[in-house]
Amino acid sequence: MNAPMELEPTEVLRVKLSGLVREHRDLDEAIHVLETSGRGDQLAIRRLKKRKLLLKDQISRLEDLLTPDIIA
Repeated sequence: MNAPMELEPTEVLRVKLSGLVREHRDLDEAIHVLETSGRGDQLAIRRLKKRKLLLKDQISRLEDLLTPDIIA
């Protein structure tokens, strides 16, 4: 009962994936607000979009790791 709780490697990946998806969604909302408000600095918007693309790549890699290979 007092033993330290350790997560399985796949659970660690799922937690990380969840955080990345949340951050990606937050960036999407922030970019939308900046673009629609007309007050957004174009350089800042470009940087946010670049960060969003990096997150998308990380999300894709983690999803590939978590999805078992299916031999057809």
